[in-house]
Amino acid sequence: MVITYKVNAKIEPHQLSEVFRESGIRRPFDDLNRMKKMLDNANLLITAWDGEKLVGVARALTDFSYCCYLSDLAVAKDYQRNDIGHELVQEVRNQIGDECILLLLSAPESMEYYPKIGFSKTENAYLINRKK
Repeated sequence: MVITYKVNAKIEPHQLSEVFRESGIRRPFDDLNRMKKMLDNANLLITAWDGEKLVGVARALTDFSYCCYLSDLAVAKDYQRNDIGHELVQEVRNQIGDECILLLLSAPESMEYYPKIGFSKTENAYLINRKK
């Protein structure tokens, strides 16, 4: 299996939806209009491809100077445990540079994964949760 990675490659909402669905990540993958907005308003998108098939995505919002929020990290289940998630995060880090902090919110079931790929747990974060 040869996986290729692309920076800011254009993908369609249905492709993002499919990766979300296949990965098990909790996202509104049946709402293609929302998927479109998620793509349109992210300013850094790293994608992983097995030939022509999209198999992973890292979607982020960043100023490329101080901070980067990794909003989505998803890899199709058939491709998990092949370091694709790690490589997606590495490419995000390559793109944002050393001045930027990379932060994310983790689903409870993923809390064990992120320290394995270089993230540190923090206790100084706050949020106002979405209503939908």
